[in-house]
Amino acid sequence: MKEEDEVKTKSSTMKEKKLTRFWEWAISAIIFRLILIFFFPDHLSQLASRPEVSTPVTSLRRLAEGYWLKKQASISPYAGSMYHGSPLLLSVLGPLTVTDVDGQSSHILCSLLFVIADFVAALLLRATGQKLQSAYFQSSNSLGLDKILGASEIYASGDISALFYLWNPLTILTCVGSSTSPIENFLVILSIYGACTRLVPLAAVGWVLATHLSLYPAVLGIPVILLLGYGPDSPPKKLFLQKNSVETADHSSDSRLHHVKQGTDSAISSFSWKPIVLFILWASAWSIYILALCGISVRQNGGLQEMFKRTYGFILTVEDLSPNIGVLWYFFAEVFDFFRNFFLLVIHFNILFMILPLAIRMKHRPCFLAFVYVAICSMLKTYPSVADSALCLGLFGLFINQLLDMHFSFVLFCGYVGVNLLSPVMHNLWIWRGTGNANFYYATAIAYAALQIILVVDSASAMLNHDRWLRKLTTTITKT
Repeated sequence: MKEEDEVKTKSSTMKEKKLTRFWEWAISAIIFRLILIFFFPDHLSQLASRPEVSTPVTSLRRLAEGYWLKKQASISPYAGSMYHGSPLLLSVLGPLTVTDVDGQSSHILCSLLFVIADFVAALLLRATGQKLQSAYFQSSNSLGLDKILGASEIYASGDISALFYLWNPLTILTCVGSSTSPIENFLVILSIYGACTRLVPLAAVGWVLATHLSLYPAVLGIPVILLLGYGPDSPPKKLFLQKNSVETADHSSDSRLHHVKQGTDSAISSFSWKPIVLFILWASAWSIYILALCGISVRQNGGLQEMFKRTYGFILTVEDLSPNIGVLWYFFAEVFDFFRNFFLLVIHFNILFMILPLAIRMKHRPCFLAFVYVAICSMLKTYPSVADSALCLGLFGLFINQLLDMHFSFVLFCGYVGVNLLSPVMHNLWIWRGTGNANFYYATAIAYAALQIILVVDSASAMLNHDRWLRKLTTTITKT
């Protein structure tokens, strides 16, 4: 009894140290952001003009211009070609961008709001990772793999994901670089967390608001529905059925057979339609409420039709061809106008064509499916930024245990470092020094898109290989 008590006390102290280290690193990340905001405001103001950090849709400077047009000039915030965001975001963040009497902008308040959004998003990632890990342990116990997996080293995916999101340089640049992307990333993570924990109203409001601000999170509706229907990620259903059939053939005792079937049935997650119906109702209610607020906000400036044209229409038609880290601006600057609409349809449908096959193949891992969708959208969206990569890599940390066998992890790490260092250099050579041309900067955009493709393919292959490994272990254990 004394030895057991000592083991328990040692394990509890280890958990406490681990929790303390997490909070120390998390608070240090927040302090580091605050130091940058308060002590280096002049340097941070230059980030607002960087195409890698802010886009025509997420720029805080454009939002300040739209708020000035609405409040000071009493005209539509969508007049001209500056602001293309949500009128609700304009009402929330607009007053925080007003310049005071001394000529100093109060953008610092927006930066503090973005710091809070990053911190809460990291906590939600941590809670999501803990939920996924508990579901992983539960399913491994049902398959009889607890002893094998218990002997291997299991990383705390929630802690790793949260700290990786907080200390990712791309996340820090987005937070302090006068971009509204931290709000969008927070809403996406909120939707995934609500779906993992089956908090339907939370999942609905996160998904609706994220779609309202950026449009592309609409594709996450499928992973959210699968999460609400099936629950968190788990091995394929056929593994449990295979184990049940083998054990049924080996054990003839009725009591043993009943125990095996009962354990297998509890492990297999059957699709539940009740949370799906509730999600549709909540999402519809939130959508109507948000559209009503938007209608009230823009009723004197063209109404909802003008808002849709200036926001979603601006995103889909690629009206602004200013350079960014994407591949579409250069393509549509070179393509003939006669073929423009055709290529717009091809590029946008390219995202939609990938949704259904991936959902069919990975329906047993809906949270990982959400990560894949985010990675694809960050590669093919019209106005991407480093915030999309920050969100994608943050979600990647949730599956650190399953994706340890990725073949190109070192190549991806070096590639991301190289692209993020070369992108501002090539932009400076082209725009300011005049010793380069657009092809210099576009080469880094192509390299970035190639890295995203490698990340999606390699991670999906590693996850499928992990499922095959579990199937082999299950087959070996049931036969023995």
